[in-house]
Amino acid sequence: MKASRLRKTLIRKRRKNESLFKYTMGLLHLWLGLISGIVIVVVCLSGCIYAFKNQFTDLLNKDKVFVKENDGVRKSAEQIQNILLQEGKILTSLVIPVNKDRSFVVSYTKDRSDYSVYFDPYRGTDLGTADVSMNHFFEVILDLHRNLMMGNIGRQINGAAVLMFCILLFSGFILWIPKKMKHLKQSLTIKFTGKFQRINYDLHNTMGFYACLVLFFIAVTGLYITYPWVKNTMIISLGGTSISDLSKESKDETGAFDSIFNDMLDRQKEKSTLKEEKTVSLQEILHLADKILPYKGMITIELPNKDNPRFTVTKINTDNWLGAMLPDEITFDKTGHFKSKELFADKPLNKQFTSLAKPLHTGEILGLKSIVFYFIVCFIGFSLPVTGFIFWFNKFRKVKA
Repeated sequence: MKASRLRKTLIRKRRKNESLFKYTMGLLHLWLGLISGIVIVVVCLSGCIYAFKNQFTDLLNKDKVFVKENDGVRKSAEQIQNILLQEGKILTSLVIPVNKDRSFVVSYTKDRSDYSVYFDPYRGTDLGTADVSMNHFFEVILDLHRNLMMGNIGRQINGAAVLMFCILLFSGFILWIPKKMKHLKQSLTIKFTGKFQRINYDLHNTMGFYACLVLFFIAVTGLYITYPWVKNTMIISLGGTSISDLSKESKDETGAFDSIFNDMLDRQKEKSTLKEEKTVSLQEILHLADKILPYKGMITIELPNKDNPRFTVTKINTDNWLGAMLPDEITFDKTGHFKSKELFADKPLNKQFTSLAKPLHTGEILGLKSIVFYFIVCFIGFSLPVTGFIFWFNKFRKVKA
């Protein structure tokens, strides 16, 4: 009896005047939704939580992350380096935020050990290392999001479910399209004064429409990370070279190899010829970097070391119409001579996407505003299997055997 009811709800009859395409989309939407629903709920909910990892970390370390701007003039990078030297600490890198009320992140070596701490640039004091007590929790959430905590098997199940979700979003859009334009308003609004089943249907139908495009983008960028064939397809579609052809290309075209080889030779030469040269001050390096990259942005400066004889300055450029955080990188030798420049805007489209795949997937690309937006969209994604199942189960209960 129940099997008969189940069959009737899973394979419904084609409605009058319903196109074969829309009928097929309806069945596909139902079947794939029931198969992948639980996984999609887990993936979206864990994604919602993990999106705020950095904000949780900042909140947990608010006494170290945020400093009082009125405590004096912000010390220069060189002054901070000298403070560390007096304590027997060798500065290796420095992160300088744009916001004046945030502390610097200082990395240094002491007694052959590496440390990374928050640093108050106004008082010149070490604020200590970050409280990482929440890290284990977020590692579990990330494992749940990526692999369902089941290793490679979970990763494949996850990937298959997300593939189904992409088809669900497409089929859902097809089913959402109103038959007549006069019904468009009804398809775009939620009737909160209706009965529970009507509200549930509107939540599924309307919110699914509003979120489908961004959810599809999040899903595709997730598949890009999971499946090499998706990564390969996207790289080719954006004008890049197939991953399988990279080795062949490196044999056929020696220009890129020569460039890399020459750069390696230059660095080796710098290690030997500039060994006895006086190292330029950090302030001079930052001044030179600002000339080449004349905009405000968070700066990370890595000092020369035994492996890399150059200063490497990375600056986050938000000077674009979206305010996206795009990294630009320049290098100088230890005497302050400009050596290389890699601007995000100059990269081909496929390399731009590759370098931003993670922040595009997580919503970090625009900072807090996009993280909040992604959270709302992912919460809608989490709700879709739930409201969809409720809608189907109500039909199942009403079907006569």
